[in-house]
Amino acid sequence: MRLEGSLQLVLLLALTSTATGLNIPIEVEQPPTIITHTSGPIIALHFDNTITIRCKARGNPPPEYRWTKDGEDFVPPYIPTEHTDGTFMLHKEHLVSFLGKYRCYASNKLGTAMTEEIELRVPGDPKFPKELNFPILVMEGEPITLECNPPEGVAPRQIYWMSIGLQHIEQDERVSMGTDGNLYFSNALPKDSRLDYCCFAAFSTIRTIVQKTAMAVLVKSLKPGNESADSSNATQAPPVRIPGLLLPSGVQTEKVLLKGENLQLECIPQGYPTPTITWMKMGDKLPVRTQLNNFGKLLFISSVDESDGGKYMCKAQNSAGETVHYFDVIVEDLPKWDTEPPQSQVAVIGTDVHIKCSVSGKPSPDITWRRNGELFRDDPGSSRRVLDDTVLLHNARAVDSAVYQCEASNIHGSVLANINIMVMNIAPRILTMDFQEYAVVLGGDIVMNCNVFSSPPPTISWVKDETLETVEGERFLAVSESLQIISAEKNDSGKYVCVASNKEGKSSVTAVLDVKDPTKIVHPPQDVDIISGTTAQLMCQAEFDKSLRGTFEVVWRKDSEEIPLSSEENSRYFVDDGMLQIMSVNLSDQGIYTCIARTSLDEDHATALLTVLDIPDAPTDVVVSELDSPRNVRLFWIPGSDHNSSVTEFIVEYEESQWEPGRWKELQKVPGNQATAELALQGHLNYQFRVYAVNVVGPGPPSEPIEGYKTPPAAPDRNPENIKIQGHLPHQMDISWEPLLPIEHNGPGLEYKVSYRELDVEDVWREHLVKRHSFAVRNTSTFVPYEIKIQSRNSHGWGPDPKIVTGYSGEDVPTAAPRDIAVEVINTTVLRVSWTPAPPATVRGHLGGYDVHWLRKRSLLEPDKILDDRRSLSFPGKRTHAIVPGLEPFSEYRLTVNVFNKKGNGPNSDPVTFNTPEGVPEQVPILTASNAKKDSILLVWGPPRETNGILTGYLLQHHLINETTLEVVDSQETNITGADTTQWHLQGLEEGSLYRFHLRACTRAGCGPPLAQESSTPGTTAPASGQRSNFSTQGWFIGTMCAVALLTLVVLMACFVRRNRGGKYAGTPPPTQRQDMFFMEKVKAKEDLHPDAESQGENDDTFCEYSDSEEKKPLKGSSLRSLTGDDALGDSISRDSMVDYADGGGEFSEDGSFIGEYAGRTHRGSASEPSGPRPVTA
Repeated sequence: MRLEGSLQLVLLLALTSTATGLNIPIEVEQPPTIITHTSGPIIALHFDNTITIRCKARGNPPPEYRWTKDGEDFVPPYIPTEHTDGTFMLHKEHLVSFLGKYRCYASNKLGTAMTEEIELRVPGDPKFPKELNFPILVMEGEPITLECNPPEGVAPRQIYWMSIGLQHIEQDERVSMGTDGNLYFSNALPKDSRLDYCCFAAFSTIRTIVQKTAMAVLVKSLKPGNESADSSNATQAPPVRIPGLLLPSGVQTEKVLLKGENLQLECIPQGYPTPTITWMKMGDKLPVRTQLNNFGKLLFISSVDESDGGKYMCKAQNSAGETVHYFDVIVEDLPKWDTEPPQSQVAVIGTDVHIKCSVSGKPSPDITWRRNGELFRDDPGSSRRVLDDTVLLHNARAVDSAVYQCEASNIHGSVLANINIMVMNIAPRILTMDFQEYAVVLGGDIVMNCNVFSSPPPTISWVKDETLETVEGERFLAVSESLQIISAEKNDSGKYVCVASNKEGKSSVTAVLDVKDPTKIVHPPQDVDIISGTTAQLMCQAEFDKSLRGTFEVVWRKDSEEIPLSSEENSRYFVDDGMLQIMSVNLSDQGIYTCIARTSLDEDHATALLTVLDIPDAPTDVVVSELDSPRNVRLFWIPGSDHNSSVTEFIVEYEESQWEPGRWKELQKVPGNQATAELALQGHLNYQFRVYAVNVVGPGPPSEPIEGYKTPPAAPDRNPENIKIQGHLPHQMDISWEPLLPIEHNGPGLEYKVSYRELDVEDVWREHLVKRHSFAVRNTSTFVPYEIKIQSRNSHGWGPDPKIVTGYSGEDVPTAAPRDIAVEVINTTVLRVSWTPAPPATVRGHLGGYDVHWLRKRSLLEPDKILDDRRSLSFPGKRTHAIVPGLEPFSEYRLTVNVFNKKGNGPNSDPVTFNTPEGVPEQVPILTASNAKKDSILLVWGPPRETNGILTGYLLQHHLINETTLEVVDSQETNITGADTTQWHLQGLEEGSLYRFHLRACTRAGCGPPLAQESSTPGTTAPASGQRSNFSTQGWFIGTMCAVALLTLVVLMACFVRRNRGGKYAGTPPPTQRQDMFFMEKVKAKEDLHPDAESQGENDDTFCEYSDSEEKKPLKGSSLRSLTGDDALGDSISRDSMVDYADGGGEFSEDGSFIGEYAGRTHRGSASEPSGPRPVTA
């Protein structure tokens, strides 16, 4: 069929549940298709103001709508203006008049589609009829039926039996409510008598509860001589009654229900005693889904199918007999499609069209055929035949095109299908958009569509645009009208053309394919163990096609659930540059994390296991059991979870209520693989125990404390320890010890027995009982050894045998001095002193060491000037010699030695007098170069501050310097013999050259360290330095420099006169640095070190404390010490300690300066140690 002014018709399939097909663009002319409609039945509730019945179809031209009601044409009373389809509305006031079954028809010039019937129901308000109920009078033992007859209403409906006071009527095997709402009594008892049996019907959908008029029941008692219904103390039992059935009646009942519904079979018996109900299925077992409800009276099977059909039997039985009832259960079914609804078709003119309506149901459905909504019957004389469930269009023509309806129905319902039959010849029309773009990742599969409508069906071929060759190969598959490419390669990119053709013509469309790089995770997350409370980091970095950047994202999942990522402050999850950070990790964060890197085309994923390490849980079920005695117990427990970190140890703690209640203390540690501990307990205590576990994360919470465990009293288990014997006074011995802890008393009445005797003199122990932890023994000899032992006891006995310790009574100051003092001068500043020790008996205490005192009497440079420069050093321990540093060269000294102990110093030895040899001078303080001429320069300097001997002159060295490389070209020396010389005019220099000058002061012992200065001679054509040529040759400048030099000499001489003679030597200068002319700088440097073999070999000599009794201040680099152990002597003199230098490899220069003074020192030990330095009195 050809349609003018429009596109050719295409096959349309209804979009309802009864028809499916192609989705043709609305621009193409097409018959109506119902796309939505209201499904029945519609139940109008009393609170609904309006009811809307919908019907909407699509078609071109747009369809027109009409309705039928109960098979008659119906004009809707109100159509909303906002609806352009077939929808209409009914208002609440007139709903009752619109009860019925409705059907919607949608029509245009190409055909008519129709809906199934839509039933509208308007239920009335449920209510019980007004009635007058007379009391029901029965004899005891007879059955009773109280009828409810509940009104119909909107489901669901629930029935209750209650009293006027809304108390539920108690139900059991004898009294129960049936599914019909009636209340059944298998036999009456006097207690059943009451006046307010009420039946209530509740309708939850409409929120309504209705009540029936109350009913009265009077049960006559069988008690002799009393027939009052109020009697409840009958002694005569009702007569036995053979069972019968109150529900259902008769012998057999037929039960018909639909497949999928719930089956309920009910048997309510009567009789006395109350019969019991049993159920069975004849010839088969009861289904496993069977439930017995209502005290066994109701058989319930959910969602029945054909296998649940058959004959069922219930049996009521008591001691008097039995009765049975049979149920024939028949399971039927609604009409339904065998596979799917009939499909719409497109047929070529002249072919045969078959429309088959395959349905099933029970009973078998009747099939009704319609064409465009009108009944369609068989016409044997035409080409259109209706053969039961099949329509045959023989040699179909264009006029056979229409919408055919197949409706199958039985007593339970119906199904309807709209089938669009289009008979036409049409050239291929491709519905897929031209130049549709497709993208696929490398190695992926892609389907390029080519949806075609034509009649007869087209032939489809695909060619690649560049080559115009047909696409062929194992990777290229034709799927219906589309082209599928398997495992796409980069060279598959390009344009593809789909060509569709039939005998009516042909058409083509182009598809564009782009093969992109796949997404790949290059840095996947790694399994990680993380401690609870810290931050976990999982890295996931991926590569992807850059053209897909806009769609690329990284998604994280935990245990298959996507992790919510939020920018809120309270969020614990953050993702930055592919890294997932989990803040404050806890045990709930443990699991498998999956990183998904994806674009709009593909994705890649990688997983990692996050294991959270946390402190272990508290142990549980702690139990204590006694071993061989009440004070030896074993503790058992069940370890808690270790939270992925093995327990390293368990800590057993205890708390006792007598001495420190509430304070938990550690009792024992147990390896982590052990869940038991053997405990040795103290006596006379009430214990509580608890246990906690420790792993690498930390200690876990403790277990719940176990109930108190009380130990009996006993004698002490140990004696005091850390016994100290001290002699604070010469004739007294003080004994002290570490007392037993309160929990170690093991019982009341703790005290100590102190026993002592003089070593190797007394055999009998002198004993004292004390309760404190100290004891003083008076009137002892000075520094005499004693044996001491201390034993603990309480009211239950003595402790173990004590150990014997040895100590001494009080000390006194030494009474004798060392003898045979000898002095060996090593160099200008160091000497070795030796002596014969004082007799041990005269020390009268523990030997502390020796003090060496020396006095500088005079400098040999100024023999008439008397000095009083006193110094001293302490040397701890037993020794016979020592090294004394820090002497001044070319001086006269007097030296003494004394011994000391803890109580103080002994007398000084006889003095020894000695002289120190000359030394080299110090560095000259200033050196200037001036009055530079072509071949000469004037050098001016000041004498050294300390000559350390008789000054003999100076040694001048001058070096010619290459100004480019700063290397020495030539060197010369000049000996200046005049000790009073302070300037020198150096001649024979090269013109325009740079010189470096070194000047040393000399004595008979040698020359001291040099002082450097640089200067240049002027050239003939241009000055070597603008500053030198402009200033150094000027007369006013020379005069100024001479005045500065003279003033400097005056200041130096004044400082020399007032200088403290205990001062230090200057050190060796640093490497020579180039200086500008006229810049003067003092250089402090170390002296050259040349210790002799004897001083280096004295490895056992120790330098100790050094004091200056004149200035009361330490040497540079030494440590000021104060020993509290000697405070009793009142000696408050502070002295330098040189112990640090003694054993540390200290060395001395030839003139006696001590290298350790400059080279840094390492502190070893504290001043309060017994072997350390101590103050001495010079």
